[in-house]
Amino acid sequence: MPPKAKFTRGEILNSALSITREQGIDAVTARELGNRLGSSARPIFTVFKNMDEVRELVILKAKELYGQYVDEGLKGRLPFRGVGIAYIRFAREEPRLFWLLFMSPVDSKDISSILPVIDEHYDRILQSVQEPYHLDRKTAEKIYQHLWTYTHGIATMFATGLCSYAAEQLEERLTEVFQGLLLLEKSRETQI
Repeated sequence: MPPKAKFTRGEILNSALSITREQGIDAVTARELGNRLGSSARPIFTVFKNMDEVRELVILKAKELYGQYVDEGLKGRLPFRGVGIAYIRFAREEPRLFWLLFMSPVDSKDISSILPVIDEHYDRILQSVQEPYHLDRKTAEKIYQHLWTYTHGIATMFATGLCSYAAEQLEERLTEVFQGLLLLEKSRETQI
């Protein structure tokens, strides 16, 4: 008969998520988890196969948390801008989780294929720019990619503590860049 679990999956995962938030995913080790739980590492392996499984589930929890930020952003008066601000807010409030999800290397180096891979909310976010502004998918993707590059830069500055902006400054900057891109794309449509 297998030994009875001393801790639930949820308790272990919450501790692993706390460690990740404080120190990053690399700090999530069996020893550190045991210390956090006030135990040896042994009880972890009565619930999980190995530490890779724990880390994979921490990544899923981080994605769920980020999804809450996206949902909140999409409810804003200007959903696409709301998502950009939510992305930056996530970087400011959860810098280690932001690093884990959006600053880790990926296989692809082409931005058009990176965004759908790193952000499972890609299609919902794309719709938030495509539908209200009556853009075809290609144009919406182009604007999204440009604005994501800009927004990711700001978010990275927040996550690394390089600098920060007040909420009004963020809204103004994102709006100006978006309006400039939209104006450029609309002018191209009229030239055709």
